[in-house]
Amino acid sequence: MIRWMIVIFLALLLISWFSPVLQKLGFGRLPGDLRFRLFGRDIFLPFTSTILLSLAAAGIAKFL
Repeated sequence: MIRWMIVIFLALLLISWFSPVLQKLGFGRLPGDLRFRLFGRDIFLPFTSTILLSLAAAGIAKFL
């Protein structure tokens, strides 16, 4: 259980570090990524970017 919590924490940490770089590459601004304001808060749901990144990770994992 603790091993999975550490893996999830590290994955979220890496995503937060690389998000500015990914936004410069166009991720986060794709047609399926939703960005809206609700009750004075900005909410961002990157559906398309998540799918593309998971396909890329699966492709890389296939060759390893």
